[in-house]
Amino acid sequence: MSTTAPAPTSAPTPDPALTGHPLSREARLVSSQRKIRLPFRLDDSMRFYSPQENVDSLAHPRVAAWLDFIENTWAPDAAAGPAGAPRIALLVPCCKMKPYLVSREHRAINQALLDAGWVSTGTVPVPEGLAEAVDREADPALFDASPLVRDGVVLDRFVVSEPLGMVPYENVYHWNGEQSPATSYDDPGLFEARGTSVSPEHPLFTATPVAGGKYSWGPGERQAYVAMHNRMAEVIAASLVRLAPYYASTAAWLSPGLTHRSFLAGTARRAEDGLAYSRRGVDGVELPLVGVGDLVPAEVGESITMMPTQTQIAAAKEALTARLAATGRAATPGAMRAVFARGDGHDTPLGLPEALVHLTAWLDEAAAAAGASGGES
Repeated sequence: MSTTAPAPTSAPTPDPALTGHPLSREARLVSSQRKIRLPFRLDDSMRFYSPQENVDSLAHPRVAAWLDFIENTWAPDAAAGPAGAPRIALLVPCCKMKPYLVSREHRAINQALLDAGWVSTGTVPVPEGLAEAVDREADPALFDASPLVRDGVVLDRFVVSEPLGMVPYENVYHWNGEQSPATSYDDPGLFEARGTSVSPEHPLFTATPVAGGKYSWGPGERQAYVAMHNRMAEVIAASLVRLAPYYASTAAWLSPGLTHRSFLAGTARRAEDGLAYSRRGVDGVELPLVGVGDLVPAEVGESITMMPTQTQIAAAKEALTARLAATGRAATPGAMRAVFARGDGHDTPLGLPEALVHLTAWLDEAAAAAGASGGES
């Protein structure tokens, strides 16, 4: 199976007037290439640095084909696990490094799953040379994208992604005999707080410069953000509704306050998760942000558990403070917050062992319930 990206569509033509601009597409190319680990390669046409470029991505042939696939076609692999086994779905966030499984966050999550007794069904081979290219000492099982199984229950993992909506782990490496779109793109374009999620070359660019070479979004960026956000929510909602009969329950392990969580959260959940309800777009119009919870039937929404909760986060911080103190590290509130924000080497709090105990505990309960009911949903 080839790991070479299909021939890209034409990438946007750089604006000569912006030659040398640190946020031009030309200046960002090498950084984007470095985010894709061998043996995979970046598709140059799949670089989306701003909300406007995210909206444009919806017309990209590879993105459009993928969205149609996940909304209308993909189904769990019946050959993965025992015949007729009940299934659980786990949604985790995408990350800057591709394939997702090489990221420290995903490796921490997957290590916690392996430690909890989940084992590979062996249906998806690890690409040759990938584990060695990332970490020669790492357990190759961390890069196994197959569904997992434990006690007769199958666990399917999905990645919440922009611009791809949802990516089943089985299709992270390859799709249709080619390198998957999920391993071909770079998209930091929806992260306003970074100050660099802008496209100065885009005709709808409205951001204004602030200190340190960064930018504050303008109405054009905010309006495009809402359009892309709501389209991703629609894709994920349609996919989850279609796939609901396969799953006894679904967990979404996504950070509160961030965009991936916002894709899932309905209006009733936004205040609890610290999420905006709307953004002000062109002409000062407030544009509502719509999440999966607003779009799916009640029974589907009730089957999705969003984690970590605020209570779980508080417990994780308390446990982290105790670990820092016990190991002789600074354990002041400020020191703890700094370690927590970085995930103590796992990039985000979602990879902290003190947080992951809540995910694995939920999976224990969900697997026991699914096994007892025979997978009825």
